[in-house]
Amino acid sequence: MLLLKSIFHVTTFSCIAIGNLRLFSFTTATNGFYSTSSISTNPFTIIKSHRHILFHYLKNRTLDQARAFFDQIPSPHVSLYTIMLHAYAHNHRLREAIDLFRQIPFKDVVSWNSMIKGCIYCGDIITARKLFDEMPHRTIVSWTTLVDGLLRLGVVEEAEALFWAMDPVDRDVPAWNAMIHGYCGNGRVDDALRLFRLMPSKDVISWSCMISGLDHNGESEQALVVFRDMVASGVCPSSVGLVCGLSAAAKILAFHVGIQIHCSAFKLGDWRFDEFVSASLVTFYSCCKQMEAACWVFGEAVCKNVVAWTALLTGYGFNDKHLEALEVFREMIRIGVIPNESSFTSALNSCCGLEDLERGKVVHAEVVKMGLESGGYVGGSLVVMYSKCGYVSDAVSVFKGINEKNVVSWNTVIVGCAQHGCGMWVLAFFNQMLRQRVDPDGITLTGLLSACSRSGMLQKARCIFRYFGQERSVTLTVEHYASMVDVLGRSGELEEAEALVMSMPMKANSMVWLALLSACRKHSNLAVAERAANRIFEMEPDCSAAYVLMSNLYASSSRWAEVALIRKKMKRNGVVKQPGSSWLTLKGQKHKFLSADRSHPLTEKIYQKLEWLGTKLKELGYVPDQQFALHDVETEQKEEMLSYHSERLAVAFGLLSTVEGSTITVMKNLRVCGDCHTAIKLMANIVHREIVVRDSSRFHHFKNGICSCGDYW
Repeated sequence: MLLLKSIFHVTTFSCIAIGNLRLFSFTTATNGFYSTSSISTNPFTIIKSHRHILFHYLKNRTLDQARAFFDQIPSPHVSLYTIMLHAYAHNHRLREAIDLFRQIPFKDVVSWNSMIKGCIYCGDIITARKLFDEMPHRTIVSWTTLVDGLLRLGVVEEAEALFWAMDPVDRDVPAWNAMIHGYCGNGRVDDALRLFRLMPSKDVISWSCMISGLDHNGESEQALVVFRDMVASGVCPSSVGLVCGLSAAAKILAFHVGIQIHCSAFKLGDWRFDEFVSASLVTFYSCCKQMEAACWVFGEAVCKNVVAWTALLTGYGFNDKHLEALEVFREMIRIGVIPNESSFTSALNSCCGLEDLERGKVVHAEVVKMGLESGGYVGGSLVVMYSKCGYVSDAVSVFKGINEKNVVSWNTVIVGCAQHGCGMWVLAFFNQMLRQRVDPDGITLTGLLSACSRSGMLQKARCIFRYFGQERSVTLTVEHYASMVDVLGRSGELEEAEALVMSMPMKANSMVWLALLSACRKHSNLAVAERAANRIFEMEPDCSAAYVLMSNLYASSSRWAEVALIRKKMKRNGVVKQPGSSWLTLKGQKHKFLSADRSHPLTEKIYQKLEWLGTKLKELGYVPDQQFALHDVETEQKEEMLSYHSERLAVAFGLLSTVEGSTITVMKNLRVCGDCHTAIKLMANIVHREIVVRDSSRFHHFKNGICSCGDYW
């Protein structure tokens, strides 16, 4: 026994040929030393051992350590070279992979294919094609690998040429499937269908690929037709085919078709043991608003993995059952099911639905435990949650912690800040986005214009709108024009706003005209308002928003005859005005108030608080603005009506029910009343607290007697 000290704690081998036998010696680490023995064994055993140790290094140590071990192997087998090639490519060290590939003394087809696949994985299609052309002998796998790679990188025409250059005899079903999958992945569904129909023979993967491709490209109805044809042709659907069919049925709410697919799953085998089919059934029934059926499927499923739990969690959220959704999330954690990114996103969406910051913080804590806070997917959901719950500073903090920010991440923080009227923050983020070479899209433009509208930045909005109008990568839509009309209208440029509407390259819809009408209400311009309202009524005769805006506009001008006429017309047409309501969530419970509401258990204390605040307001010189009391009544009645608007009741309740010094967050379904806006500014100063009010337009942060909107909303 020979003891040799070494820095490598592994087994190494050497080989001596003796006639037809080979004598192998192996060295094993023992307390930092190697003991070397000699045995006689088969060479395939040695290759297998080398492969095992190499995989161990790649899994548990660094790639460089694996290479150091590889270099110690005398005359490595080509399969060991292939393992290292794959590892280098997977770590995007393509140059080292190519250098090692050139060192292989006897290359087999597998090593060639592996190197080509590695180049494709690293995005180097030129080198991949060069290697393909150098191959001394190509198999159908070689052809299919390059075709699939070209399609994945969007080089469709070259992939087509290569596909049809194959020997028709060698062009097997997987090659056809790769081409169909690539067409669908590049949005060329018609080409995929044409090729699918040309296929000389199809397997179940071909059918599933076509169904999935159609569904992912918005052709769910056609996907179900192909699914029906598959069953009619006698092909037994695989679990993948069932999942694709259920996905298509869920998207277009084809309830009866989905039930038929469920029956097929039952006939083909016990679906309860297939976790993905079970999860797809839960999603299907949830989308069709059949939560009882979804829960039954979930209860019957034998294999409840994180996918099934997330499907149920998402289903509850989709059906606005957010409390039940969060209960599912709590239960999956309790029993030890580790949530994935989709689980966290669905849970955070339910927190947004409840507008419950406290529950959102609980979910955030679980995200931190899992180390997912810096991921773009979950991080973006956290940004949305904090923004919608009124805490934009926390949203920005989370955003800054996201490692790899894509366009969705940037849009999330831009739109979130825009909702809070943080126009300068939005512009700063947009500049950072461009500097990091992230291309903006249509959502980016909507967020930018919204920020400019809520911050009164007319000139910047004009520049941004002009810039995106020249950007070929972004097509201006009706929504973008509506946003620009809103910017102009809020700034008082009503004539320019109307001219923009008339010059739009597409027909303006009611949303565009409503933006103009809303601006007319703000600036009391009856002439333009009547023209805008007429356009709206031509498209939507029962548009309640237009009726209400015109009624309020006439009322603020004391034209009570026109107000009565509009209200009579609304009654005749069955148009109902949405009542204003405000609410806040405390300890998971939602407290909702209507104007002059007396249904809350703390009504007496709430009204006493409002009376106390009213006294303090008068001491500060506050005088109610009666133009916001939109009824033809006496002055005292108008003042009383203004005093008990829903947002004031909610604020008073918040002051009674929260700790002194804490922030109060109130939500409102309509725009905050102008008089209430003035009053709440003063209330925040009286009680020395921050009061956040989110109305249908934006967030208002009231603090120290001022509002974040700068009285511009």
